[in-house]
Amino acid sequence: MQLLLAALGLALIMEGIPYFLWSEKMPEYLRFLSERPPSTLRKMGLAAIIAGLVFLTLARKIF
Repeated sequence: MQLLLAALGLALIMEGIPYFLWSEKMPEYLRFLSERPPSTLRKMGLAAIIAGLVFLTLARKIF
């Protein structure tokens, strides 16, 4: 449970950083994303999942 909460907290931090740092550009970027076809968004999501799994694997092997 502790690991799950830590992962959730880290995910929320990572999600909040762009809104905090680039709040002026986020509406434009979100508009850009909303114009992409679902297949492109699905591929972006899959790439993010794979990258996350790679990072988790590397972190577990290194530490």
